[in-house]
Amino acid sequence: MMVPFRKMHGLGNDFVMLDARAADLGMTPARAAALADRRTGIGCDQLILLEPGAPGLADVFMRIRNPDGSEAGACGNATRCVASLLAAETGRRRVVVRTISGDLPAEALPDGRFTVDMGSARLDWREVPLARAMDTLHLPLARGVLADPAACSMGNPHATFFVPDLDAVPVAALGPSLEQDPIFPERANIGFVQVLGPEHLRLVVWERGAGLTLACGSGACAALVNAARRGLVGRRATVSLPGGDLEIAWRADGHVLMTGPVATAFTGEIELGAFPA
Repeated sequence: MMVPFRKMHGLGNDFVMLDARAADLGMTPARAAALADRRTGIGCDQLILLEPGAPGLADVFMRIRNPDGSEAGACGNATRCVASLLAAETGRRRVVVRTISGDLPAEALPDGRFTVDMGSARLDWREVPLARAMDTLHLPLARGVLADPAACSMGNPHATFFVPDLDAVPVAALGPSLEQDPIFPERANIGFVQVLGPEHLRLVVWERGAGLTLACGSGACAALVNAARRGLVGRRATVSLPGGDLEIAWRADGHVLMTGPVATAFTGEIELGAFPA
């Protein structure tokens, strides 16, 4: 079966988009991992399935698969990409994308960027989740010179370390063990943040199930929330990632807004039957 796909990205965080609204594509974890492989598949940070939404409530259901086949609860950059497809289809500036972690309203801006309401930051240890009761603002977790991260959930678990010099941190070496530390029963995305100013953060993220990526939208939201909780920045900041900048705002009602660009790299067709089920 030849199936059309679209390769999209948000600041270099790249996705294979497949439309499963009309028919089930039989996307197993093994098949998703095979398609995500950058040598023998299409290659991506996450594979995105568009599934039927809920009429009157959500325009589409977005299912997210990591390169290892595991399912993710939220992805901010992918949500902007999906919102851009829906806006083009419907002619509407405002759309709602449903995920396993909740509904994400999105809006097209005049400059071509999209703003996504990523929902409320979840700050209780049970919501992250963590393995036991503890203060999510100061986790008892350390690796070498790294220590004292803060944690929250943005639909998926995040821990944020604050460092004086991001270039001096061996992110690729530390990321895997931190992601899988027993303190995180569902693993976690690990953010490494350098505060550049009262409204500017620099961030690199080791993503759960994906590794190093050029940008992580939910990670940027978590970085802003955790930095604001520590009193390092205000409730609005530019978050600079390797792939570019996101604008993040933590509203008084607890919701976090993320604004950034979207792009289509290329389109094509793939024979799904050629990949393991």
